Amino acid sequence: MNSYIIAEAGVNHNGSLELAKNLVDKAKEAGADCVKFQTFIASQIVSKNAVKADYQKKQTANSESQHEMLKKLELSFDDFIELNNYCKEIGIEFLSTAFDFESIDFLNQLGMKVWKIPSGEITNLPYLIKIAKLNKKVILSTGMSTMREIEDAVNILKDHGASELIILHCTTEYPTPYEDVNLNAMLAIKEKFGYEVGYSDHTMGIEVPIAAVALGAKVIEKHFTLDRTMDGPDHKASLEPSELKTMVDAIRNIELSMGTGIKEPADSEKKNIAIARKSIVANQSIKKGDILTETNLTVKRPGDGISPMKWFEIIGTKAIRDFEEDELIEI
Repeated sequence: MNSYIIAEAGVNHNGSLELAKNLVDKAKEAGADCVKFQTFIASQIVSKNAVKADYQKKQTANSESQHEMLKKLELSFDDFIELNNYCKEIGIEFLSTAFDFESIDFLNQLGMKVWKIPSGEITNLPYLIKIAKLNKKVILSTGMSTMREIEDAVNILKDHGASELIILHCTTEYPTPYEDVNLNAMLAIKEKFGYEVGYSDHTMGIEVPIAAVALGAKVIEKHFTLDRTMDGPDHKASLEPSELKTMVDAIRNIELSMGTGIKEPADSEKKNIAIARKSIVANQSIKKGDILTETNLTVKRPGDGISPMKWFEIIGTKAIRDFEEDELIEI
């Protein structure tokens, strides 16, 4: 089964429906399975005096509050209806993370089949219950979380009706230093909870999500933007369209390369067996009836004669005919 690749547009539309549609186009061109946005009403998710994260301060005006920043990044519900229809039109799945109850109700009416819970909501009990009661597939991101917090959230979702659950390992820092990725934690999550796992990546490169797929990630989420130099909180830690395509292509190649796990010659390499391996050959002229010894025999290519693995079975027997130097031995 191929991994499900989420191209995370997030708020990289900067509040513009036109830019949001351009992001949908680029996600489709890159080969992603899904393009994801963020649906919220700023006044319902953050107080007017809430400060911004350090990475947000670096990428946005220092004088504005988190509320002011998010207000500029809102899209209307009508915008999301248009985006959903546009995704259907061009053939890519629409997904958006809801950050408040009104947005949850709206996206549910929109018919969204998969629900992505962001890392910041993993300790939000009323939110988790409301999502779970939709009885839909849930993708749970676990940035900033302890294993106990993940366990609590998983139990809440399971007990209140979530039909299917995938858990994403994540480090909530933009960009994430490689030394803080802790990709092995994804495996620990899978071992503890038994659910399918994935990885939500905030590193600058594409290496880690590719590695995550090789380790068994069934979902990959990666931020992308039209231009990393644009103003806004998430652009700098996002891939540009060509990089997103490179990542998707690399992941698909990794999936092809994983194979069955059964060690046997691949069809493409079978033709090279006789060329690369060796056979028992005459090391000098040998007459019929001569005893075959370690002196008059040697091992050379090609490999379409008697295998050197039968060396000691051949030593001490008699030549059945004359052999010239380098000729394949027959018995």
